[in-house]
Amino acid sequence: MTEHAVARLADLDEHTPLRVEAGSEELIIVRQGDQVRAFQGNCPHAGAPLDEGRVCGGLLICPWHKAAFAVDEGAVCEPPALTDLRRYKAWVKDDQVWVDDRPLPKARPPRHSDARCFVVLGAGAAGSAAVATLLRHGFNGRLVWIDQERQPAYDRTALSKFVLAGQMAPDEVPMLLEPDDLRMGQLERRHAKVRSLNAQKRQLLMADGQRIDYDACLLATGAKAQRPDIPGRDLPGVFTLRARGDATQLLDAVEPGKPVVIVGDSFIGLEAASALSEYGAQVHVIGRHDVPLVKQLGERIGRAIRALHERKGVTFHGPAEVKAIEGVDQVEAVVLGSGERVDCQAVLLGTGVAPATAFLNGVSLADDHGVPVNGEMQVAEGLWAAGDMATFPLAGQSVRIEHWRLAQQHGVIAAANMLGQQRRYADVPFFWTYHHGQRFEVLGHARQWDAITFVGAPESGDFIALQCLADLVQAVVAKGYASAMMQLSQRMKRPLTTAEALELIH
Repeated sequence: MTEHAVARLADLDEHTPLRVEAGSEELIIVRQGDQVRAFQGNCPHAGAPLDEGRVCGGLLICPWHKAAFAVDEGAVCEPPALTDLRRYKAWVKDDQVWVDDRPLPKARPPRHSDARCFVVLGAGAAGSAAVATLLRHGFNGRLVWIDQERQPAYDRTALSKFVLAGQMAPDEVPMLLEPDDLRMGQLERRHAKVRSLNAQKRQLLMADGQRIDYDACLLATGAKAQRPDIPGRDLPGVFTLRARGDATQLLDAVEPGKPVVIVGDSFIGLEAASALSEYGAQVHVIGRHDVPLVKQLGERIGRAIRALHERKGVTFHGPAEVKAIEGVDQVEAVVLGSGERVDCQAVLLGTGVAPATAFLNGVSLADDHGVPVNGEMQVAEGLWAAGDMATFPLAGQSVRIEHWRLAQQHGVIAAANMLGQQRRYADVPFFWTYHHGQRFEVLGHARQWDAITFVGAPESGDFIALQCLADLVQAVVAKGYASAMMQLSQRMKRPLTTAEALELIH
């Protein structure tokens, strides 16, 4: 054991971890009264510096993506992290904090003989989180993990943010689970397509004719990118963005200095506009709105984001509809309803997604075409659903939310309930979006609001905006204000008034 004196207890703040060096290891020290804990210095999800995190109610919150870890043992409590923090021995002697630079051995759950067969369909955010949860809880039955991609279980959010910008190669997109995680239990990974699922018989029929009988199954097939009914939509050079292969093909077609058209001014469309502009393309966005993202963020923030894009050279056309995509053997132009013709050599359709549910038998879909689940993410006996395809209860309403981290939260809950627990979604939806080097975060899900209260100005710098209904905070939008957003990620689990939120922010 190599011991290192790294800090004085009196210098530690109970709400803010301290980063220290112990030999070649970079650690964080967390104080709880007169006790200390030592953990790895960076978040296992994306490497965020955890000394910039905050301790709230016994949880250490990651500053970037709001993963949460229990400060007593480092156990992961909320995604996007899917593994526990690495722990180190730490103790106090005469007000001096000491640590051992060797990590403590990982606790492995007991694995008992289990004759059951569990199936997870889909290896995106929800499916990966579910598999990680099942393995971490010691499930030792047959676990079949099925996906149509040959190399699944990667961080899809990087595609529109970093891959299209040329800052990350498609094959460098981070994987969601480490190889060691995948070697636990009786995990079978299959590259396959499901032809049909019979919920009553608890049976899957694969495209190759094989049949799988299951005891419990999680539907996590997500959604498919939509191609609207536009003449020319199937021309070479017209793309959607959902998988790593899509990003590769799009980048092959885009050249710096040449025009590319993005149809749709959604988050994905605008993130792609930012990334392709960074790559050097001349980017044109065709949207149905004068101000993008009004429904989600409000007019003032939407205008600020549009202005940011325009300062970086992105051209907006709209409100406008696409009449046709023209070309002979390759896309050459997009024609708008007004008759305007936008020349281009590539088109990205950012026109929304639809739940991937065509293979389901005996399952009635919700009005939004999602799979209706109860608060425990259950569809029917032995069947659960999670992620983009799941319509679930939130604050007394049925909603389907296409957020990557929320899909992970769903996957964790569904997997726990497949094992016999009774967990319900009681968290706060969160996502972040990235435009020209600026990061915007959203906590909550405001379907409507009657007032927005601003601290700071979205037009000129960091800000935080409270979307409120009847003086209760429904959602928070921010650029910057990291400490407040970490605290709000936990505090918004309970009703929060505007005044209470403002007190926390200041």
